[in-house]
Amino acid sequence: MADEKKAYFAGGCFWCVEEAFEKTDGVKEVKSGYTGGHVKNPTYEQVTYEETGHYEAVEVIYDSNKISYDQLLDVFWKNIDPYDAKGQFCDKGSSYLSAVFYQNDDEKKAYEESKKRLNKKDVAEFATHIKKLDVFYPAEDYHQDFYKRNPLRYKYYKTTCGRVQRLKKIWN
Repeated sequence: MADEKKAYFAGGCFWCVEEAFEKTDGVKEVKSGYTGGHVKNPTYEQVTYEETGHYEAVEVIYDSNKISYDQLLDVFWKNIDPYDAKGQFCDKGSSYLSAVFYQNDDEKKAYEESKKRLNKKDVAEFATHIKKLDVFYPAEDYHQDFYKRNPLRYKYYKTTCGRVQRLKKIWN
């Protein structure tokens, strides 16, 4: 029987983060959305162009009998640039920063332990934030499963943004 849990991550463009997690065994569903800010029920335009404090983030719904929170953290790290303090890849600004939003002390501790597992000598230079989850607001419908519904536009964006090339440089 499935033991369904949720986890929350921000890694720049939520379309790309959604794709990475949805292709992971044990993940049941991923929702794009916003969290970390002070505006209730924000819109994409508010998060992108105003000072809401929100990050583009994802809610990962997973079966903890098939994948652990630690394994989700491993997926997260391999899909972000933890050194970029200004955003992710070609997307810059506070809404595109990387972060882990923890729900309890165990998740916060798991975040710290996951950095050690990476075996990176320069982990002190990581710009990825750790924040307590407050409220997650789902993004507008047109953002959900964007990479599936608009594959050509998505592939063009992901390629021209330099995400794949930068991830290879960091993690290979």
